[in-house]
Amino acid sequence: MRVFIAVDINDEIKKAIGDVQRQLQSRVKSSQRSVKWVRPDVMHLTLKFLGEVDDGAITDVCKAVENTAGRHKKFDLDVETLGCFGGRSARVVWVGCGAGGEQLVRLAEDLDDKLGLIGFAKETRRFTGHLTLCRIKNVRDGYELASAVDSFGPFSAGTVSIEAVTIYQSELTRSGPVYTALASYKLQQL
Repeated sequence: MRVFIAVDINDEIKKAIGDVQRQLQSRVKSSQRSVKWVRPDVMHLTLKFLGEVDDGAITDVCKAVENTAGRHKKFDLDVETLGCFGGRSARVVWVGCGAGGEQLVRLAEDLDDKLGLIGFAKETRRFTGHLTLCRIKNVRDGYELASAVDSFGPFSAGTVSIEAVTIYQSELTRSGPVYTALASYKLQQL
């Protein structure tokens, strides 16, 4: 099964992100085939994508995630700033993290270390917490969206309380991905 580990965001942030997506869509004339917008209702902050995982390894993954969650305290995370990956021609448009972002990085890096001990490849780049708004296939649309993001101005979607880490199964379908929570582990309460 296809698996990833994430923290969830609240409905207030999903609504704000949907509003930003609509504003960006109104500023560009991209083709629907070239830009794939992520539905806010399925958004989450991915900490680690594992890819295909054998059913027998899920127990070890659950233990590693439970152990990691138990070592971290819950925290508040500001969801703010718009940005792009890909340079002048954006390939991905995202919303990033503000205050609380370093705690998210520590959580993701600790999780990466624990999963490395059970055979999952460690990340080669430093973790960057973000919510993907869209993915862009066409260079022209990438330029347009990067320009729209640059001219957008200050942005804040709100604050979310990060209280748990969830293991998800991801099933790709024609109508979009379907995410099923396999297990969720609470962070330490204050």
